[in-house]
Amino acid sequence: MFDSSTLFSNAFSGLKGNIIRELYKYTSQPSFISFAGGNPSPETFPNEELAEIAFKVLKENSVACLQYGVSNGILPLREYIAEQMTAEGVPTEVENVVITSGSQQSMDLLSRAVLNPGDRVLVESPTYVAALKIFSIYGARVEAVASDDEGLIPEALQEKLEEGPVKLLYLIPNFQNPTGITLPWERRKQIMEIVKNHNVLVIEDDPYGKLRYSGEPVPHMKTLDTEGQIAYFGSFSKIIAPGLRVAYVVCQEAIAQKLVLGKQNNDMHTPNLTQFIVNEFCRRGRLAPHIEDCCCVYKKKRDTMLSLLNEHFPKEIYWTKPDGGLFLWSKLPEGYSSMKLLEYAIPAKVAYVPGDSFFADESGVNTMRLNFSNASEADMEKGLRLLGEQIGRYLQVKK
Repeated sequence: MFDSSTLFSNAFSGLKGNIIRELYKYTSQPSFISFAGGNPSPETFPNEELAEIAFKVLKENSVACLQYGVSNGILPLREYIAEQMTAEGVPTEVENVVITSGSQQSMDLLSRAVLNPGDRVLVESPTYVAALKIFSIYGARVEAVASDDEGLIPEALQEKLEEGPVKLLYLIPNFQNPTGITLPWERRKQIMEIVKNHNVLVIEDDPYGKLRYSGEPVPHMKTLDTEGQIAYFGSFSKIIAPGLRVAYVVCQEAIAQKLVLGKQNNDMHTPNLTQFIVNEFCRRGRLAPHIEDCCCVYKKKRDTMLSLLNEHFPKEIYWTKPDGGLFLWSKLPEGYSSMKLLEYAIPAKVAYVPGDSFFADESGVNTMRLNFSNASEADMEKGLRLLGEQIGRYLQVKK
């Protein structure tokens, strides 16, 4: 008798589902209010202009758009990215740029290129849940580095690196997912001073960096990289539209060549059509004003959520006040569980992401991530009032 369960690899046998996707069976229901996903607001999508651009590039470059393409991405878009990164303080040649189908593919390709089972990978605590899963699939030993309200603690990183060889250090320096924290410039410098003494590859994942609503921009960590030690991940998902699936890696040429080999044996290349659309949008000079428009929308949403949290959440609850990005981080008092709180929230038709899934050691049981980019102002008002009420009920019952 056929039993497929005996055929799965060790990596997939122990793989758990993504909690955000698991919640989708609830959040997709009518009248359900979700603060769980990381979706950009549909009102920021430049629908009409993208439709016009798609028609134009198909009409003028139909063969190039619809035929197989090169694995590292179309040259005009790679040239644009190299120009932009150079302007932002990171001297970049086209050979340093690889176009990918979203930043998760960037992470998967790089992990496949460098990780062997048992290799150590260091991450912030907490960190992006998909990164934890990808590193685990490749058999890495994922270890959390202590972090605080300013991000990863340099002294804790030093201690971890002194314990033995480390292959990867994964960081989200700007408006971190899930906390919304931005790593200060001084810490970025301290971290680079530490890692340059170790043979470790650093991933600087920066999908949210251009979505800043307050405070001063902080230079890329890669501006401090003199050895080619950082692989910088950028994406157009949050600043144009995620459905286009266009992202990129800027890295040392030797690493870029390995990523291209991975692309050749994975999806061959990111769709040419969406690359041409993104390139045309950027070449028209539309990206910067569009990001400015997005920031106006998200600043209002962030400020609305912060105001409503003050109004509706019990005083015992803590939350961050991010300068940008799409998320803020909230904590229940010690001894309480955000997963248990879902038992109150789901029947009230409101959802968030329990925080333990963002920790390499599955700690953080009292934490949760709230997304402010996707809900309407009316839904935000109703949803946070409902969630505040359910938190209050949970706190009272557990007492």
